[in-house]
Amino acid sequence: MSRLVYGLQPVREAIRAHGARVGWVLVQRDGGPKLDALARLAEGQGIPTERAPRGELDRRSAGGRHQGAVASAPELTLVGVDAIPVVDEGQPGAGAITVALDGVMDPQNFGAVIRSAVALGARAILWPEHSSAPLTPATFRASAGAIEHATLCRVRSLPDALEALAARGVTAIALDAQGPAELGDLPLTGPVAIVIGAEDKGTRRAVRRVCQHVARLPMTGPIASLNASVAGAIALYEVVRQRRTLGAQA
Repeated sequence: MSRLVYGLQPVREAIRAHGARVGWVLVQRDGGPKLDALARLAEGQGIPTERAPRGELDRRSAGGRHQGAVASAPELTLVGVDAIPVVDEGQPGAGAITVALDGVMDPQNFGAVIRSAVALGARAILWPEHSSAPLTPATFRASAGAIEHATLCRVRSLPDALEALAARGVTAIALDAQGPAELGDLPLTGPVAIVIGAEDKGTRRAVRRVCQHVARLPMTGPIASLNASVAGAIALYEVVRQRRTLGAQA
């Protein structure tokens, strides 16, 4: 099985992550030096590469914003909750970071959260199979290709998955504008799961009930809420900040 990927950066990351497992790459003819470089990258991996007029890429991407690049990539691998790491192998002694999405329906937000999670060192993305944005080319593009490097876990029940992680020592923290604690006041250096709610409803009560903490972000301006991807990025930055501060003190 294969899936469609389009966009300059998503196609580049698919090639970087999967190499010759990419089935084919199509780039826009006379598209400029960036697309020429992408074609050379694909050819260097032994991937069948073709240059075609823009209309052909429009057709292959069904009108998606392809930026002159379309590819056939292998299906993404989904892991079970037991495979989510609780120790960060890249930083000995550090707890792994998991990002859990609760009802995030917008593919742009879904992909943007994945991009921030990968960039800021999260080791897994967790979400329920229902009431969630699907894994589509729009999601891949919104992640700017970061999804190719993510550990992905789709579960039947998010509360059950968070309880399973808690049994392994992971502290789940639900973000909520009305949370009783401020995120920065919580210890975030061990294994943590940052739970990000839907754009309009926030985290569900059943999800908050199984979390060890419900926390708010510091908001000092007149706007009382942030969208899912921005809130997730700020929360992840706070996790990284605490860990760097602890490392500097060691």
